[in-house]
Amino acid sequence: MPTVVAFENLAELFQNNVRKYENSDKTAFAFKPSSDSGYRKIRWGKVRDDVHALASYLADKGVEKGDRIAILSENRYEWAVTDFAIQLLGAINVSIYSTLPPGQCEHILRDSGSTIFFVSTGIQLKKAIEVFENCPDLKQVIAFDKPKVESQLQEKYVSLFDKVCAEGFKMQDKHQDTFKKRAASVSSEDVCTLIYTSGTTGPPKGAMLTHRNLVSNVKAVHEAIHIDSSDRCLSFLPLCHAFERTGGYYAAIAGGAEIYYAESVDTVAKNMLEVEPTIVVSVPRLFEKIFSLVMKNVKEGSLFQRKVFHWAIDVGKRYMNGKRGFTAIQKRVADKFVFDKLKQRTGGRIRFFVSGGSALPEEIGTFFMAAGLNIIEGYGLTETSPVMTCNRYGDEVMGTVGKVLNGVTVGIQSLDDNLIIAQVSGEDYPTDLTSGSGEILNKGPNTMKGYWKNEEATREMIDEDGWLHTGDVGKFENGRLKITDRIKHMIVNAGGKNVYPGPIEDLLKTSEWIDQLMVVGENKTYMGALIVPDFEAVEKYAKQNGIDVGSRKELLKHDLVQNLFSKEIRSFSKELASHEKVRDFRIVPEEFTVESGELTPTLKVKRRVIEDKYSHLIDEIYSEDD
Repeated sequence: MPTVVAFENLAELFQNNVRKYENSDKTAFAFKPSSDSGYRKIRWGKVRDDVHALASYLADKGVEKGDRIAILSENRYEWAVTDFAIQLLGAINVSIYSTLPPGQCEHILRDSGSTIFFVSTGIQLKKAIEVFENCPDLKQVIAFDKPKVESQLQEKYVSLFDKVCAEGFKMQDKHQDTFKKRAASVSSEDVCTLIYTSGTTGPPKGAMLTHRNLVSNVKAVHEAIHIDSSDRCLSFLPLCHAFERTGGYYAAIAGGAEIYYAESVDTVAKNMLEVEPTIVVSVPRLFEKIFSLVMKNVKEGSLFQRKVFHWAIDVGKRYMNGKRGFTAIQKRVADKFVFDKLKQRTGGRIRFFVSGGSALPEEIGTFFMAAGLNIIEGYGLTETSPVMTCNRYGDEVMGTVGKVLNGVTVGIQSLDDNLIIAQVSGEDYPTDLTSGSGEILNKGPNTMKGYWKNEEATREMIDEDGWLHTGDVGKFENGRLKITDRIKHMIVNAGGKNVYPGPIEDLLKTSEWIDQLMVVGENKTYMGALIVPDFEAVEKYAKQNGIDVGSRKELLKHDLVQNLFSKEIRSFSKELASHEKVRDFRIVPEEFTVESGELTPTLKVKRRVIEDKYSHLIDEIYSEDD
């Protein structure tokens, strides 16, 4: 019996889950009302009532099929209720990152022509009030939370979510047929959401994703990865990003899994212990932080403890590579004395993690796999709904992003002559295919309809033959896709050599002393790096070596600290080609963050922003070179 409900659009996904679970005690969602409370579970009967009430209210306010409804919110239950109400009415969900400043919110609201704006907290409501008068199509703002600043509620266009739903509940008889007919009229080619790009290379563009795009991708994901009603997902990546939307939301719901919302990105470690999830969808940053913490603890242990740990890792690697017999006995010992402790920190029930959004360093992925914590790495873009390829559970190969999904075709186009040098479709899989490098292309039902009101940008992204150009460079190795880097990230040094910074950064990030970094060197004779250190590790090192300075900036300039990083960079650079070696660096005294504008909401480095902000440090690196 299939675990995935039948559905051809997102309205049907909601309706068929309701039919399947509404009379059971099955948990659909769960959240924490406050930091000191337990999780509150929401069952499907409650979800049905809330979605129908909100859909009735919106219908009464004149929301028509194709209207754009915007959401500015962190991940939470009300986000899902609003989304499903939008889908029932055949409207379009315009998703906005909660970290965006008012100006960017205004651009998205104006560009999309959104008529109703849902916001979460008082902070987000403040943004809505600031931009409301500048958005001519906007008629109403609906706040999930009651703001602490009462004056925010004095604006005639602001309503509270609870009151709106209460009004809608009274109107259900009046509008029941309305949203039933609307849901039935939804076509697979109708746009269901606009997801705006992060805008690192210009104003954000709205990717138009249709019901067919997302539904085909959810079904293909389920063919590759088993998710069922016994699973529990911890949700913390932004729902306004395609990765979480498809993998951690629609795919989870389609399989009947429970979705628990983390309180925030900062509380994920704590929430994993409370929720005991079986599946966690994440970006590499989470795994990098866990890896760094484990390695710190190992270093601080006794010589015997360090030897046991490294023995356990070696056993785990042999076991994951298929060794059994005596290795299987050793693995049980390694689990008991080493790995089970790590598994308990993740809640103790993890079946697998899913990693995407950016490249997972191979060494870190191998560490988790050796510990028995499987990571399924995938690849795709917002514009591909998003998944193009992924590893399969039990068949993971670290350093690759796996095999092409069913229904999807991936091509490799030569960077020299623009010829397609490899083409793989998910249904007919050449497991022995190895190709040269080139730009990765996508074709299939997951390809977006285009960019909202931007035909020029659409033509730049999707060519006349229907190939979507990802801007990423990769190749096939034994039938699996391997990402090299992004074309626009490629550095051309003074000697004309092409250098892709991604693999260099992934290597250096495994250092116990490095938290974040960015490689630089355009038109220069050698590579340099801006390094954000692991401040806790550096401060501990300073204390152990009797370094007593007043400020963090002074500490990072100290000769012993500078020498520490010089040795570390030289050590890691031995593994790199001559033109890839990092010859000099500068230490950045502050972490790259979303709030400071240096990271995207999915924690990717904004290279141009960092280059501009720290241009003086880059100039110092190359002062003698110039």
